Amino acid sequence: MATFALATVGYDLNVTANGTIIEVAPFSEFYHTAQFVTGLICYPILCALGLVGNTFILIVMSQKSMTTSTNVYLSALAVSDIIKLINDVLYSLTILLLKVSPIAGNRMFGYLYPHAHFVFNMSSCVSSWLTVSVAFERYILVCHPTRSVSLITRQRAVTISVACYVIMTSVAVPSALRYRTVQVAAPDGTNATWLGVELTALWQDGAFVLVYNWLQSSLRSIVPLFILVFVNAFIINALRRTRANKKLASRNKITVMLIVVIVFFLVCIIPDAVMSAFFNLGYVESDNYLVKGVREITDMLLAVNAAINYPLYMIFNKIFRDQFFASFCRATRPGEDKRYSRVSHANHHRGTTAHAKDSISCTNVTKNNVKTDSL
Repeated sequence: MATFALATVGYDLNVTANGTIIEVAPFSEFYHTAQFVTGLICYPILCALGLVGNTFILIVMSQKSMTTSTNVYLSALAVSDIIKLINDVLYSLTILLLKVSPIAGNRMFGYLYPHAHFVFNMSSCVSSWLTVSVAFERYILVCHPTRSVSLITRQRAVTISVACYVIMTSVAVPSALRYRTVQVAAPDGTNATWLGVELTALWQDGAFVLVYNWLQSSLRSIVPLFILVFVNAFIINALRRTRANKKLASRNKITVMLIVVIVFFLVCIIPDAVMSAFFNLGYVESDNYLVKGVREITDMLLAVNAAINYPLYMIFNKIFRDQFFASFCRATRPGEDKRYSRVSHANHHRGTTAHAKDSISCTNVTKNNVKTDSL
């Protein structure tokens, strides 16, 4: 009696031609549950909120009053997060199609997955090093304030951001060559065209795979992880020494915001770092449904990291919050137009006269005047 396996994506049961179940792969229920929850519930919510939030970030950061070096890094990070979230949207659509139209879902998976794997690795690497860049800039500002005047410039931030994209995209290129789309036998035994993916000859070379996986994992997660831990420790220690200085209160608030952003990044990337660097498990070619299910969860945490920055900026960064209201709430809050106009003018004046000292300012708005504290 003929049998076939529905095992590539969304399937793991070996069944006979008349539909009788022969075998259920271990942990298959866990994998399918994780895939359903992440792909059809978590990703749509995270991607919708993240894409809108990161678009808001780009719009706010593009205002003249926000043209600072730190905001260059944060804008570049928002672009990387948008790329990551668009990739996740396509993954979610693939999972949905596999549920409602398996043939269409299979074709989307077969053509999309080799490219999506590259985009995932590229955006993750870029985000990691942009986060490291933000941490280093804040370290210089807090721990070496006198040197920050010459070291922290907007043009330098642009150069470093572009370098992060170029170098990390180059590092991720071999991952674009990991899979190729192939035609496979239809699971229902018919002559219908069915697509799958398989490793290319390059990725069947054990020596190459070992060297490249460690290189990519180190650059994507391990090295940034250790750098961020140590830099954050120095920053926090410096904040503790200066917390009694009221002149530095505004600067310290922004530094706390960036520390929170970095901590969220660390929490979300550590599980992926463990899976990628030490196990290299959970990709489509794996037969272990336990690690594939865990991979669904760790990848979802990276989507959380890509979507979380907007609410963090709104909570911790007063100037971002004020500029957001100035940009989007004029029509609905006409009585406050003058207030936000004055905020924007004060921020722009500060950005052109004291930008070298820091990249973010906090503006205190009172009823009769606007007071700007340089960081």
